[in-house]
Amino acid sequence: MTSIPLEKDLLRLVTAGSVDDGKSTLIGRLLYDSDGVYEDELASVRKASAAQNGHLDLALITDGLRAEREQAITIDVAYRYFSTRRRSFIIADTPGHDQYTRNMVTGASTSDLALILVDARKGVLTQTRRHAYIAWLLGIRCIVFVVNKMDLVDFDREVFAAISEQLAKVSPSMYDVDLHFVPVSALRGDNVVRCSEHMPWYGGPSLLELLENVAIVTHLQTTSFRFPVQTVIRPHQDFRGYAGQIVSGTVKAGQEVVALPSNIGTRIEQILFDRQNLADAQSPQSVILTLSSHVDLGRGGMLADPACPPAATKKIRASLIWMSPSPLRLHTPYLIKHLTQTLCATVVRILHKTDIDSFEAVDAHCLEANEIGTVELETHKPMLCEPYSANRKLGSFILIDPVNNYTAAGGLILSVEPYDFPVGCSTDVEPPGAAGRGLTVWFTGLSGSGKTTICNAVHTELLARGLRAEVLDGDVLRKQLNSDLGFSKEDREENVRRIGFVAQLLSRNGVIVLVAAISPYRLVREEIKNRIQSFLEVHINAPLEVCEERDPKGLYKKARAGLLPGFTGIDDPYEPPLTPDVRCDTHEESIKTCAQKTVSAVLRSISERIGNRP
Repeated sequence: MTSIPLEKDLLRLVTAGSVDDGKSTLIGRLLYDSDGVYEDELASVRKASAAQNGHLDLALITDGLRAEREQAITIDVAYRYFSTRRRSFIIADTPGHDQYTRNMVTGASTSDLALILVDARKGVLTQTRRHAYIAWLLGIRCIVFVVNKMDLVDFDREVFAAISEQLAKVSPSMYDVDLHFVPVSALRGDNVVRCSEHMPWYGGPSLLELLENVAIVTHLQTTSFRFPVQTVIRPHQDFRGYAGQIVSGTVKAGQEVVALPSNIGTRIEQILFDRQNLADAQSPQSVILTLSSHVDLGRGGMLADPACPPAATKKIRASLIWMSPSPLRLHTPYLIKHLTQTLCATVVRILHKTDIDSFEAVDAHCLEANEIGTVELETHKPMLCEPYSANRKLGSFILIDPVNNYTAAGGLILSVEPYDFPVGCSTDVEPPGAAGRGLTVWFTGLSGSGKTTICNAVHTELLARGLRAEVLDGDVLRKQLNSDLGFSKEDREENVRRIGFVAQLLSRNGVIVLVAAISPYRLVREEIKNRIQSFLEVHINAPLEVCEERDPKGLYKKARAGLLPGFTGIDDPYEPPLTPDVRCDTHEESIKTCAQKTVSAVLRSISERIGNRP
């Protein structure tokens, strides 16, 4: 970590703090006194102020939503731009309420400096400390504590000194941070743009003067080339381009790169931007790149510097800022949204959480809303990433609850545990003798073959025998865990991998997992089988014409009419298992017969594994 005065025209800053400490008023005053408000906007604020109390309410400059004006609170992030002769600024004004902490994280994630307000009457609050810690965690190394409402404490020097001293004590816990303290009255304008005559004891600069001249302390981010692929451009068969944003480094035509996860070397042929052919491009430009050779590369893949590619890992250690009202659940499937890729993941261990009052690490068994903790996560396939300290883009992610699609947490990667295998290879095999092994029973077959019916019958029988069993139905998971996936071959394979990942989590904890999914492609089924090991493949077999006759959901009829392109069995192949553990011919055998022989195979497998256990 190095302190670097950023000689740049633009400074990004975020305002934060506790509720009702005057953030919006401060930003409004800053804009108003520096002539950063347009006349028509000022007229609108005057009109709204007149309707309320007649006094010019500068908070309305940033509180632009109707709900915000009605409630007199900030509930969303308001981005404002203004400039002076020395610098240009983008301000993210964020809410102070606990339930809007996620908005503060959003605003701080792209900022260079944090303005954290403290009400002079209330002093340092828990939310003050939380916002300071989050800002530091997100890599902000310059924090300005603005002690506001000094007019309400008679501009008392001792009040300011006591608050400054209390805040200075947090510095050792947040290493390499540069702290500043400014006493102001945002409502009256004291020390905002011009120094105040009411506080002659304060010898420092006004807030604006400080912002114009402060040297920003920042992380040294990697300059290595990183280009996550957003989409593949194929206007015709003679052109294949890869569109995305360069998140770090530079790229030149003719440059050697490596395509990940295939780990194949190639060369940049063209750099295209708005119909122009560029000689080079750099972060954060969005461009289309063409390659000198054809490689297996799509959305979620990456082009990178072959000399120092990012790590490919399924295990990461990360800081989580928990945002969901529901507590963190261990060994439960979540989705990780990382760059252009969405992966299935689970939190396997909580190392500790941070006590916001002392900034000390304390033991924890779960994380509640607004708590910050360090955890270990596992993903169902490798993610291309780096620690946040090295690369903000590759080192950050969000955790999504697949049940309601809400953002559960913001994550910052602290360290990765690389696998010793070629990038893109799936080798997350459960080790022999793993504690709590269960069994995955995978029912595969055409739509209408009877997978779900037989799966449910087997489930009932196993429960009646006192065994711990769970059903994972492909249609249900399509609507929940895998709602972001389509029906291309790649998305279908990803759908099966995610189901397999959930099945693995449950089975290695002693659960008999019954999966009912078409899973049309043989290779990805074999991949899941090799990963889980304790696995039974059940082929629910029925001729296509029989399945069409049954057609319980009317899908074949729609597919024949061209309303469901790529439907398995019609215009997309189904690859039956070559050597299934159990085969059920549902056009010849009854449901009871199919269920009984499947249950017998399950009991036999369990018995054999218990007999072989050391």
